Amino acid sequence: MPRLAAREIVGAIANGFTEFPVPLREEPADGPIGWPGYREARSAAEERTGEKESVVCGTAKIGDAEAVLVAFEFGFLGGSLGQRTGDRIEAAFAHARDVRLPVVSLISTGGSRMQQGMRALMQLQRVARASALTRATGIPQISVLRDPTTGGGWATLGAGADVILALPEAQVGFAGSRVRPPGSPEAYTAEAHFAWGQVDAVVAPEELGGVLERWLRLLTTRSSAAAPPPSALRAASLPETGWDAVQAARAPGRARAAEYLDAYFDWREDVSGDRVGGADPGVACGFGWRDGRTIAYAAQCGTPTLPSGFRTAARVVRLASRLGIPVLTLVDTPGAANDAAAEQAGAGGAIAEMFEAVATASVPVTTLVIGEGGSGGALAFAAAGSTWVAPDAYFSVTSPEAAAAILKRPASEVPDIANQLHLRPQDLVDLGVARAVVSGKAG
Repeated sequence: MPRLAAREIVGAIANGFTEFPVPLREEPADGPIGWPGYREARSAAEERTGEKESVVCGTAKIGDAEAVLVAFEFGFLGGSLGQRTGDRIEAAFAHARDVRLPVVSLISTGGSRMQQGMRALMQLQRVARASALTRATGIPQISVLRDPTTGGGWATLGAGADVILALPEAQVGFAGSRVRPPGSPEAYTAEAHFAWGQVDAVVAPEELGGVLERWLRLLTTRSSAAAPPPSALRAASLPETGWDAVQAARAPGRARAAEYLDAYFDWREDVSGDRVGGADPGVACGFGWRDGRTIAYAAQCGTPTLPSGFRTAARVVRLASRLGIPVLTLVDTPGAANDAAAEQAGAGGAIAEMFEAVATASVPVTTLVIGEGGSGGALAFAAAGSTWVAPDAYFSVTSPEAAAAILKRPASEVPDIANQLHLRPQDLVDLGVARAVVSGKAG
């Protein structure tokens, strides 16, 4: 894939780019540490690229969405971060805060500028602070990882963004190709970081503008109203017994999370992964557009929820809370994954994260139980006082089978135990667990 210059990628995705006035600090021609040949290298970079620094910053429209753009020019000393780079990025974030615009960082960098020594490395502190100040004001940040995205550029603007997109086959990693250990080059790709839950999506270049426009629209549309519970997607009568409820929730033909999300939203964009090395295919998270506003979602998809699933869902709830976007959660899991791998990955801490995120959300959280509600792994996704239940779902302190095992009762008694657990949809309403059973006309 050809490596686009900063202004080329801006031109490919945006219109009306207006560059900010360039802050120019006085610095010695050979840099702050007098690096031999730095003056000549810098002059050659300026002549080759037509730029005065390794980033170009300004405002533009991506579709109908206006944003502040920070575009790295790799041809200028490898897109390295120097003192004047820090000046420009800091000014860009300050402008974003002043005019309340989201920030899109189009990153292509080899890291800090070696020829400026520690003065260059310290720019990472400035960039991190500028980003954090902007985040604290509720302004969203999106990063696009181009080839390469390494060093401090990855560890600040890249990995620290709310939504992380990457171009196919982009080199991504804290260590650049010339300094990392030999072997395993596939570990330093956008695709690997997506698989490990550190990138939300790998986007083809021709689709980047459209994807960014949708994300900007989603993340900048706020609403104080709670998300309505979805409608039930299957005609079903209320179960007569607890065991009937369990069988209905486990039926292969029951509607699953993907079907509910597709029916609920006009369109949506997914996020992926917990940012610390894991992605759970059994949890669908993201932001969707419904009736002219944005609603965030975190949905269990019927499998035991992994620690990475809880962490990803908590990440979405926290982001939605910060941006003023209501949340919809869908409960459907036999329970949290409880094998040795889940314990090693921090199952307890991950579940605690989700409980805390929902409990402390500053936006309304709406929950619909659409299938199995198995114990605390399901309850972590549920909003107290704002939970509904589908007619072909159940919610229980534990599964009937687990209850039989705990009580040392034979498997033949599992159906009776299901009845004793009061787990039917109508039982949940009577117990105050759910507000109502949704019908096909709800929502």
